[in-house]
Amino acid sequence: MRHKVGQRKLHRTTSHRLAMLHNMVTSLLEHEAIRTTLPKAKEARALAERIITLGKRGGLSNVRLAERTVRNRAILQKVFSEYKTRYATRPGGYTRIVRLGFRRGDGAEMALLELVDRPAKAAPAEAQDTGAAEAPETKTE
Repeated sequence: MRHKVGQRKLHRTTSHRLAMLHNMVTSLLEHEAIRTTLPKAKEARALAERIITLGKRGGLSNVRLAERTVRNRAILQKVFSEYKTRYATRPGGYTRIVRLGFRRGDGAEMALLELVDRPAKAAPAEAQDTGAAEAPETKTE
C-alpha cells in the first residue's frame, strides 16, 4: 500500500511550493548551506540530491533536466564541474540536516540543510593581510 508516500504540501499551492523548493535548492547549491524549517529541509533535500546526481552523470540531457529546477547558469556550471568531482566516489547522501532548535516567534523547528564535505571557511581577508594592519613608518630627519 502507498499510504502517505507523496510529498508534503507545506500549506501552499502547488505552484508556490514548487517555486519555493526550487529557490531553496538553488540557494543550497550556491551557498552550500541554508537555514530553514525542518519539513522544508526534508523536502528540499530530495530535490538537491537528485540535481547533484544529474551533475555526476553529466551530458546534455541531464543538464536540461537539472535546468528545470536550477535556473541559474553559473550554479549549473558549478554542479556539473565542482560538485561532479567532489562527489564522484560518494554513492549518495550528499546533504545533511542538522536540527537547530525551535524558532522564537512561532515555535517551528529549525534545521540547517548543508552539503557534506564542504570546504571549511577561509580566514577573513584582514587577518591574512598583515601588511595593511601595520602602522606606517615615519621618517625623522
